[in-house]
Amino acid sequence: MSSCATARTARRRRTARIAAAALTAVAGLTLTACNGSGADEVKPAGQSDKGMAAAESGGTGSSSGSQGSDAKAGSGAKSDAKTGDSGSAGKQSGGAPAANSGKAGSGAQRCHTSGLKAAFATGEDAVPDEDGASTASVVLTNKGSSSCVIGGFAGVDFTSENGGERWSLARSSAKHGSITLAPGDSTDFTINVAMTKEDTGFYQPARAEVTPPNETKSITIEWPFGTLVDQRGATHPGTFVNPIG
Repeated sequence: MSSCATARTARRRRTARIAAAALTAVAGLTLTACNGSGADEVKPAGQSDKGMAAAESGGTGSSSGSQGSDAKAGSGAKSDAKTGDSGSAGKQSGGAPAANSGKAGSGAQRCHTSGLKAAFATGEDAVPDEDGASTASVVLTNKGSSSCVIGGFAGVDFTSENGGERWSLARSSAKHGSITLAPGDSTDFTINVAMTKEDTGFYQPARAEVTPPNETKSITIEWPFGTLVDQRGATHPGTFVNPIG
């Protein structure tokens, strides 16, 4: 190859390299410009998204705050409404019992001794067995002109024939409530009795003094039955009082 051909080849190669370099530079500039433009466009968009996100977040917070406020207000309103309703209901329900209690109070006071009549039940089925464990019933009748409430245990004290031997009867452990007696109505309570036919170790009641619950005055009634086993000193006597009703 001649020197001229070599020189031309070298120039072509250099020119190609320069052209390639120029093209690379231009492509780089173009890419940079695109990237710069894209970055410029993306960055504001990102900021806008963030701003929008913040705005949305702020808006959501504000909305949820408003909703929270509204919810609270709604809750308060519901609460107030409920309170108002319950208050009204309370007043109504409070008024109703008051009225009822007034009626109950005016027509159902505690039964007092002066308004009661007492007597032993002496019908065929009411007579206790002559020997062994049995029961006797005391009937209490409201002889007053208005209703009264009675419940609990009556006090019962026996007095003997000669009047010198007194026996205050023990009470059972049975549960008790209360009942309302309209004028003329009756209720009763039982006395568990240990009857005997023996001539020794017995107690012959003559009368029973019945004291209504929560009263201090008693009603004296005749004892119409036989003799009892004398257990006045016993810890668990067979003769004891059960609750009314």
